[in-house]
Amino acid sequence: MPEDIEERLVKENLMDAYRRRPPYQQNDYLGWILKAKRPETREKRIAQMLEELRSGDRYMGMSYRAR
Repeated sequence: MPEDIEERLVKENLMDAYRRRPPYQQNDYLGWILKAKRPETREKRIAQMLEELRSGDRYMGMSYRAR
């Protein structure tokens, strides 16, 4: 995991929420963020991931229910 993303998860107290997601979701989030070509896009994607982890009911813009 890139250091800046890890720092944001820790700062926002969302690391546990991230770790509770299935491994495929964790990988999807990181891959999606890392494929961003522009810094603005990367930041937007990080913000979306953080918001979805905070709410707990979204994954990549789709409804999500934890098991």
